[in-house]
Amino acid sequence: MALFVPAQDGPPESVRTWSRTVGGAESNVACHLAGLGVPSAWVSAVGDDAFGRAVTAFVGGYGVDVSGVLVDPDRPTGLYVKESDGSPVRYYRRGSAASALGPDLLPKLPLDGVRLVHTSGITPALSDSCLALMRELFALPRTHLLSFDLNWRPALWPGRDPDVLRELAAAADIVLVGADEAATVWGTDGPAAIRALLPEPATLVVKQAADGATLIERDPATGEDRPEVFTPALRVDVVEEVGAGDAFAAGFLAATLHGTAGPGHRLRAGHLQAAAVLRTRDDVCGPLPADTVERLLAADDAQWAAAHIR
Repeated sequence: MALFVPAQDGPPESVRTWSRTVGGAESNVACHLAGLGVPSAWVSAVGDDAFGRAVTAFVGGYGVDVSGVLVDPDRPTGLYVKESDGSPVRYYRRGSAASALGPDLLPKLPLDGVRLVHTSGITPALSDSCLALMRELFALPRTHLLSFDLNWRPALWPGRDPDVLRELAAAADIVLVGADEAATVWGTDGPAAIRALLPEPATLVVKQAADGATLIERDPATGEDRPEVFTPALRVDVVEEVGAGDAFAAGFLAATLHGTAGPGHRLRAGHLQAAAVLRTRDDVCGPLPADTVERLLAADDAQWAAAHIR
């Protein structure tokens, strides 16, 4: 979506100058993955308008394949507005091109050779057709991994049934969920309770904000869960938090696709990518310097705990 952020201080009704950038959960993840060296494609729909062209150019500029993005001649590109620090984000996406997506998209998806399809709980909230798309996507026979980030956005759910989020999460291979989101949507509290609610996914990551993240993963040999792995978050001089969850997802998924990283390494990779975004006002940015990333991935627990990203 097109994203507008205030270019002046003060209440939004007095702001006259806004900066236009781009954001969106799935496109954010695709951009981060491409920046981490993972070939990525983003599939969505934009309007045949200036914002649609800007969004496609922005995402493609990160090296993401945007050839599957549809251009709707009748509906506009969605947008959202960050009014000020701490204010709720305002979405303007009802009737947007992306909200008109439906199951007829599936035959057009180039899934041959794809190792992972990443989705979020935002899409099923957009419309009945988007919900139908998600249900059919999750029901497809697959040779790829399917990841699902809950991405709870309360502004999108009035008049819709959020119980579907449990249904979709249960059908995914990898689920990422914030502990605060789970408490709001499902009334659960803590990784063990979330796992009890969601025993189906092979991999469950519970993001615990500034505290850290917990990984619960099933051993394919025994079918039983391995012991929980918790990795504390890095200390970061935070500029803005929006987009950090998408960055964490990308870092974790990139390390998972690498195939040789242990659970702690994969969680650290997520935290490191999130730390880069926390230092900016943008939803997407480049990773931290490679030498910093390498040093912290190899650090012992004391060194990791002492690190401070300024």
